Amino acid sequence: MTILKTALCTTTALAAMATAAIAEDCPIKVGVLHSLSGTMAISETTLKDTMLMLIEQQNEKGGVLGCDLEAVVVDPASDWPLFAEKARELLTVHDVDVIFGNWTSVSRKSVLPVIEELDGLLFYPVQYEGEESSKNVFYTGAAPNQQAIPATDYFLEELGVEKFALLGTDYVYPRTTNNILESYLKSKGVSANDIFVNYTPFGHSDWSKIVADVVALAADGKKVGVISTINGDANIGFYKELAAAGISADDIPVVAFSVGEEELSGLDTSNLVGHLAAWNYFQSADTEANAEWVAAWKARMGAERVTNDPMEAHYIGFNMWVNAAEAAGTTDVDAVRSAMYGQEFPNLTGGTAVMLPNHHLAKPVLIGEILDDGQFDIISETDVVPGDAWTDFLPESAVLVSDWKDLGCGMYNTETETCVQTKSNY
Repeated sequence: MTILKTALCTTTALAAMATAAIAEDCPIKVGVLHSLSGTMAISETTLKDTMLMLIEQQNEKGGVLGCDLEAVVVDPASDWPLFAEKARELLTVHDVDVIFGNWTSVSRKSVLPVIEELDGLLFYPVQYEGEESSKNVFYTGAAPNQQAIPATDYFLEELGVEKFALLGTDYVYPRTTNNILESYLKSKGVSANDIFVNYTPFGHSDWSKIVADVVALAADGKKVGVISTINGDANIGFYKELAAAGISADDIPVVAFSVGEEELSGLDTSNLVGHLAAWNYFQSADTEANAEWVAAWKARMGAERVTNDPMEAHYIGFNMWVNAAEAAGTTDVDAVRSAMYGQEFPNLTGGTAVMLPNHHLAKPVLIGEILDDGQFDIISETDVVPGDAWTDFLPESAVLVSDWKDLGCGMYNTETETCVQTKSNY
């Protein structure tokens, strides 16, 4: 009996110690690193609101590992160096367990050295140019083969586009994406003379000459299409100039990679009907899960607020992180990283997203046509496409693979069978 009592007391004491240990770690802090001011606020404020809703919903379910989640929100103000400072603040001052944030690739690349130095964990929710693989980042937005390449194929195969205007904001994502697309188009037989490339600064507003140059491309009678990597509030001026010039989607179709429901909500879309966007999610997706998500969002934020693709990327990434932390029994970065591989979570368009060993998701690609109410008619959907960190359409990248699970390498050269291991692998 004495032995039994001792055992019971020991068990009770251990349980109490475990509870106390958990209590000491509560709440679990979640960093939210999105611009709430500056040129990118038009897109990023919604992602901050998304994270707050996801955290609130998870706390209603009991939190994570017995702890409530606490959002720590900072404003990097569309200032790329400030992103790095704010990431350091989140990790060293606020001691967050994970960060969800960034929109532009230049802001992500600013944050990367800090995340890697301090062994933080970042979930990045926006389409990007690829050509990067960090063990400290999970890329839940689209890689080029999950957005840019399928959109280009749609132009070539479905719309018969023969000449391409690649218009982008002047920073790493548009430049690298367009470099990939130029190579891809040439591999498809498109002449270099039929590819027009132009870059403008963030916040650019005078689009008259550029639109006129695009219109002039069609003077020889060839079908012209615009592939847009224009980012932020510059899109407002671009689409207004298109409308002012009387350009319809039948004349010169535009497919955008950074324009979704949120960006269109501030525009008169009557003259934009028929132009396109390529994403992995649209609010108009007809599934039960999406109907519930949209209803919850509007109940929280108001009937006029819309959902979009990067929101779904946060939705998937956040829920995968929750499940990985629960599986690992801790929010420790290394343990969560290991538990992330193979994580599955239902996406909002039907089917299941899967986290791959290269820290990218496998998910479908959708092409949407702009409607007059600012929503999209989904006109094309692929099967699930695995995200590729390194493009097949640049020679120096075609030989590289990323595999953090088995190879422990973000830049494994399949020809030399060696790991090209740099600090941030880009």
